[in-house]
Amino acid sequence: MNKLRTAGSSALLSLSLSVVNLEFERKKVAMSSCYFNPTPTSSYLIPADFSRKLKIPNLLHRKKRCDGSPKSSKITAFYGLKTPPFELDALEPYMSKRTIEMHWGEHHQNFIGSLNEQLKKDDILYGYTLNELVKVTYNNGNPLPEFKNAAEVWNHDFFWESMQPGGGNIPELGLLQQIEKDFGSYTNFREKFTEAALMLFGSGWVWLVLKREERRLEIVKTSNAICPIVWDDIPIINLDLWEHAYYLDYRNDKAKYVNEFMDHLVSWNAAAGRLAWAQAFVNLGEPNIPVK
Repeated sequence: MNKLRTAGSSALLSLSLSVVNLEFERKKVAMSSCYFNPTPTSSYLIPADFSRKLKIPNLLHRKKRCDGSPKSSKITAFYGLKTPPFELDALEPYMSKRTIEMHWGEHHQNFIGSLNEQLKKDDILYGYTLNELVKVTYNNGNPLPEFKNAAEVWNHDFFWESMQPGGGNIPELGLLQQIEKDFGSYTNFREKFTEAALMLFGSGWVWLVLKREERRLEIVKTSNAICPIVWDDIPIINLDLWEHAYYLDYRNDKAKYVNEFMDHLVSWNAAAGRLAWAQAFVNLGEPNIPVK
């Protein structure tokens, strides 16, 4: 009788452990679904031709809330406001703290906020880097609604990093040699850059870019939010010519703003670094290494 009781107790214990193990495995599976899942979990259908047109990846990055609801998918926007690489008063008197507080702290921040609001409404564009987002929303010259905000965020990030305290003057070494090669002289380049800025109608940007196919530096003007990466150019420096970039400091004197940028603000250090990076993708010929 005791043997029967012992056998029955063992069987009951084994059954209980099996139930516990099954429950544990079920919870592990449920918990694992709360982490990154690269496959879409909603019933949203992406038209095949639309996906091909925008080069949408097959696996869209999704974030799922762990509340047990099958309809709890949620997209989390992830673009943040980058801080300029200098203190907000570091460019004075050529660009005032008041201008940067308004330009970066209001206009730039508004572009970030608007972009994130747009992306929260639709998950098709979620998961791109900012560079990729600008290119895909440009849509071969038929911009999607998200393009303006995405491109303005990119342009402004690049603009802040195109300046430095104690900037201006003349570039050195390889960058100067490339400018002299492509424009004849630095003086000629500066005249053309200034002329392009002053001749730009309305709001926009002026850029020094490296053209991949031509393998040379060129000056490019763009209107509104458009930036040269949509044409596969490699930007070296840019100058913001929207009125809010200079009105508080220079009023309507755009020429003075452009000249102060070239004399005291432009970061040729950043430009030289960008050109060196670009040369990993574009062969500019044999490097001219100075001999000591």
